Amino acid sequence: MENSAGDSHRRRPRRRTAAGAVPGTLIAAPGAAKTNVEVIAFGPDGFERIVLATKELATFTTSYPAVWVNVTGLADLDVLTSLGTRFNLHDLALEDVINTHQRPKAEEYDDHVFIVARMPLRNNFSKTEQLALFVGGTFVITFQEKPGDWFDLVRSRITENRGRIRRSGADYLAYALLDAVVDSYFPVIEQLGEEIDKLETFILGDNSGDALERLHRAKRKLITFRRAIWPHREMLNALMRTDSLVFGDTTQVYLRDCYDHIVQLMDVIETDRELISDLFDIHLSRVNLRMNEIMKVLTIIATVFIPLGFVASVYGMNFDRSVSPWNMPELAWRFGYPFALGLMAAIGGGLIYFLYRRGWLTRDEGNHRRSAPKSRGR
Repeated sequence: MENSAGDSHRRRPRRRTAAGAVPGTLIAAPGAAKTNVEVIAFGPDGFERIVLATKELATFTTSYPAVWVNVTGLADLDVLTSLGTRFNLHDLALEDVINTHQRPKAEEYDDHVFIVARMPLRNNFSKTEQLALFVGGTFVITFQEKPGDWFDLVRSRITENRGRIRRSGADYLAYALLDAVVDSYFPVIEQLGEEIDKLETFILGDNSGDALERLHRAKRKLITFRRAIWPHREMLNALMRTDSLVFGDTTQVYLRDCYDHIVQLMDVIETDRELISDLFDIHLSRVNLRMNEIMKVLTIIATVFIPLGFVASVYGMNFDRSVSPWNMPELAWRFGYPFALGLMAAIGGGLIYFLYRRGWLTRDEGNHRRSAPKSRGR
């Protein structure tokens, strides 16, 4: 699906409508999931839950005071058109439902509020999908890109009459859905935090392997979720400050709690981002230290063998001893060869002792020490 989840910070949104097209033009995305419509109507005295066909949307009626219409899959544009006509939904908002690259936001219209949120996929925590909500006085309409959501507990609260959801209106249902979306990020961020903890242990254990690649993947996931979560704060802030009659004063209190959860998520993400940056620095420092150790060994070897090579090259000069008695007289000496080898051994041993006394042949104790890294407090 075209940028269906905004799941990569490299992907860019692409509009399917041509330049200059009529505002509110609906064009389905290639490969969009099949459309299904589920309706849950409820009130203090009971509920009904049915699956509707497209042609039944225009004539569906219920005696219950609140209705939740949940649409999964955006392939059937007739569903959007029927719901738009039935509930008087704004054309521009319906266009935003189809263009699934929207940033989380809240927009107020005459008799309803349009909300866009991003929700992590249940079967793939590294991706998110767009969730669009229309909230009116007696209805909530949700549009999901594909089947599978985090609303099972909300449904069970309605069917089992737990909590205050059946005694409250559509605005409280909208809060419950947004709260489920926000809370769905906690296990996602928790799993990512455990991955970062393992990376921390891996890197501090002086391992290299694919550490850089794993750090990069973790960083990309953090960027993806930060982009998804951060705008929710503005969206919830807008809902708390709106003068719309859709959200009552009682529900505003719960929206503030939902806002607090977003702030907690952002704090954890920022902490993880700092830790990822620190792990990058630690990894690069360890790579540099290992490179320095290698260069140190090679330099010591070169330092020892340079004077030895000098001695060998001196004795490799082809002077004719018959011309002058000063032309390498030790070549005629009985112990000349052992003397040359002893001289080279003495020079090499002297250099090694000198380097040892200077402390260049030993590693720092801090670099050698291995201690178990402490886990981060969450």
